[in-house]
Order: sequence, then C-alpha cells, then structure tokens
Amino acid sequence: MRDNQPVTQQEFPVPEGATLMSTTDLDSRIVYANSAFTRISGFEAAELAGQAHNLVRHPDMPRQAFADMWATLKSGQSWSALVKNRRKDGDHYWVRAHATVLRSDGRVRGYMSVRTRAEPAEAHQAETLYRRLRQGQLQGWRFRQGLLVRSGALRHLSAWRWLSLRARLGLGLGGAAALAALPAGLLGLSPLAMGAGLALAGAALALYLQAQVLGPVQRIAAQAARVASGQAITASELGRVDELGLLMRSVNQSGLNLRALVDDVADQVERLEQASEEVRVGGDDLSRRSEQAAEQLRHASGAIGELGRSCDANAQAARQVQRLAEGAAAVAQQGGAAMQAAVAEMEGLSHSSRRIADIVATMDGLAFQTNVLALNASVEAARAGVSGRGFAVVAQEVRALSQRSAQAAREIRQLIEVSLAGITAGCQRVDQAGQTSADILGQVKEVSRLVGEIAAVSGRQAAGVQQVHADLAGLEGLTQQNVALVEQSAAAAAELNQRAQRLGEAVAVYRER
Repeated sequence: MRDNQPVTQQEFPVPEGATLMSTTDLDSRIVYANSAFTRISGFEAAELAGQAHNLVRHPDMPRQAFADMWATLKSGQSWSALVKNRRKDGDHYWVRAHATVLRSDGRVRGYMSVRTRAEPAEAHQAETLYRRLRQGQLQGWRFRQGLLVRSGALRHLSAWRWLSLRARLGLGLGGAAALAALPAGLLGLSPLAMGAGLALAGAALALYLQAQVLGPVQRIAAQAARVASGQAITASELGRVDELGLLMRSVNQSGLNLRALVDDVADQVERLEQASEEVRVGGDDLSRRSEQAAEQLRHASGAIGELGRSCDANAQAARQVQRLAEGAAAVAQQGGAAMQAAVAEMEGLSHSSRRIADIVATMDGLAFQTNVLALNASVEAARAGVSGRGFAVVAQEVRALSQRSAQAAREIRQLIEVSLAGITAGCQRVDQAGQTSADILGQVKEVSRLVGEIAAVSGRQAAGVQQVHADLAGLEGLTQQNVALVEQSAAAAAELNQRAQRLGEAVAVYRER
C-alpha cells in the first residue's frame, strides 16, 4: 500500500456542511475533484488530475479497510466508512467516505467517492480501532462493506450487522411461531393457552419488525424526504449491510451526490456571476474605448487626407523645381560654352599681343640701327666739309626720326606689355570663371538629380499616404463594426450575468436556508 509521507499528526478541521466529491476511472486515477476536495486536501486541481486516488491516503489507515473497499466495489455494492486522509502539507482530516460504482449503458466506467465531515467522537473512536488493527491487537475482527465485524468462529456474534432482510424476516417469523407454541406446550392445547401464545408471538413479532424493518424503513423514508426536499443531510448509517442498510446507503449517496452537485454548481455560478460582471464592466469600458478609437481614427483619417494633399502639392512643386533646375543646368551649360569661347578669344589676343611686341622690338632695333647710321652719316658729312653739309642735315633729321621712332616703339612696347599683362590676367580669370562655371554646372546637375529623387519620393509618399488613408477608412469601418460587436457582447454579458443570477437563485433552493 502506498505510504504517503511526511505526516504531522495535526488535524485539519473539515467545515460543517462541506461535501468532498471525486471520481476516478477504472484504474482509480482521478478524473474529477470538486473545489471542496481540492481546498481541503491542499492540492491544486492540476496536481490531482490523472493521479492515483491514494495520493491522499494517510499511512495510519489500516490496509484491511481499503482491501474491503475494493472487494465491495468490485461486487457492485456501495461502501461507507470513516477515513483518515492526508493533506498535501502532511496534516490530516477525518471524513465519512461513501464510495459507489459509476455505470454507463450497464457497464462500470469508474468510481465515485463523496465525503462528509466526521464527528469528533466518531473520529476518536475510529483512530483507536484503526491503531489496534495496525498493531494486530484486534484478532478475530475484519471489515465487511465498511463495517467492523467478527470473523472466524465468533462471526455469528456480528450476524445482526450482515444478515439479509430475508433472513431477518425468517428469524422473526420463526421466533414468533416458537413463542406462539411455547404457552401451548407448557399449558396444554387449551384455547386460552393458544390465545396467550398468539398474543405473545404477535407482540414479540411486532417489536422485532419495528426494530428490524419498520424502524429502519422509517429512518430511510425520513432521510429520503430530506433528500427530496433538497436539505443538507448528515449521512445516517443503520450499522448493517442488508437490503435496508444498502438502501440507506443509496439514499445517503443520492443526497450527498445532489449536495455535491449543488455545491459545485453554486460555486461555479458564483464565479460565473463574478466573471460575467467583469465581462460586462470590461465590455462597457471596451465600448467606450472603441468609440474613442473610432473618433480618433476619423481625426487621423482626416489628417492623413490633408497630409496626402500636401504630399501631392510637394510632389508637384518638386517636379516644377526639377524642371527649373534642368533649365538652369542648360543655361549654365551654355554659359560654360561661351566662357570656353571667351577663353579661346583671350588666348588669341594674348598670342596677337605677343606678336605685336615682337614687331615693336623689331621696329626698336631698326630705329637703333637707323640712329647708328645717322651718326655715321653725320660723321661722314663732317669729313666732307661744305659738300657734305646738306647730307649732314638729312642725317640729323633721320637721327631725330629714329629717336622719335625708338621713343614711340618704347611707349608702344610698354602699352603692349601692360595690355599683355592684362590679357594674361584676364585669361587666368576667364579660366577660373570657366572652372567655376563647370563646378556650377556639376552642382546644378546634382541639384537636378536630387530634386528628381525628391519628386520621385514625394510621389511614392503621396501614393503611400493615399493607401494609408484608404486603409484608415477601412479600419474605421472595422472599428465601427467592432463597436457594434462590443455593444452586442456587453448586452450578452449582461444577459449572461442575469442568467447566472437566475441559476444561482435556482440552486439556492437546494442549499441550506
């Protein structure tokens, strides 16, 4: 037998009116345990599901009790006895267990156990008996369908606990017949003796039947009436396992099953009321939030529409700027070409200026040579005397002309040098201007490219914004539908809450009032 440890020997009190119910499959693995069972056993429902039911067995329980339980259940009968169970934390609790067979379509499909609070006096008595059983001090005793009866040669001393109803009636009638015949045998067969015997037998039979049949039937009827009225019952045992004893167990089982069902339904209804109320409150809040979201979506849709129009305007402006940039690029390209032509013209002027400077240098050389020739002619005229005087005048004039020519050549040379310097500087500036124009042209082309990309991006943004606007419009429609669904859910939650309250009221009919 399974030995669950540790144990604390601290008793956990079972509340008055608590009904612990569990069902198992044919292998005694837990299929269902109600909230009272989980609460008092200390286990969570998930920890119990699929586990062997002896998970809650206390090691102080004698092996004979559970062997008798399984033998009784296998025979198709119900079993009832006081049981000491172990909690998850090692504490224990005493209950009166009622186990029975579950059938479906005539076949056994599992077992059900319903437990109620055991009275302290009963628990104390059972604790003593079970300890003596474990220690082997109760020789000649055994369990029979949950009852502790004599065994062996003394088994007949406990016969009143296990005799069938037929046997009890037979014994009663036989005893009555013997009592009826006793006076006649002692006093003779006189009418008076026979009447006395019959009266004595009738009285004894009436008392016997009252004790063995009518009294138990009345107790069973009273218990059945309490079950039928939906009252919370305390299991009542006849202390025997004949037909009436088993009938009382069946009535007890029915009442306890009904009580367990009502308690479970009431517990679930209470939670259902709480959940439905939370759903209703949450639905109302969600409805308000959905309406706010719908309003915000309308605003967002309007803002996105305005943004889309702005993006369209930006795209158009970007395209216009792109056209202007392309025009500026063309103008800059033309200016660059003109600048290149001016550079070429300036280079031609520079070449012509240098050519003029060379010619002036030649003229300056000619003036110098003319001057030398004039000096030589003057010297020759002086040697000629009077005959050379006219030639000397001509030579003097030629000298003067050569000097003026040289002076003019120097002045022209200076002007040409100044012009050449200006032309050179102009060429440099024109070259710089050409380079700058080329740079401007490159930048204008880059600006044109960037503006083109901006225009393309703006176009895509405009298309995306339009798609977002369309999506927002669809989302707004869905939100409106969600708002309607939320309102329906809120109405359904309110109806569910009302139904749960009505179910609670219906269950309250069978609860303790």
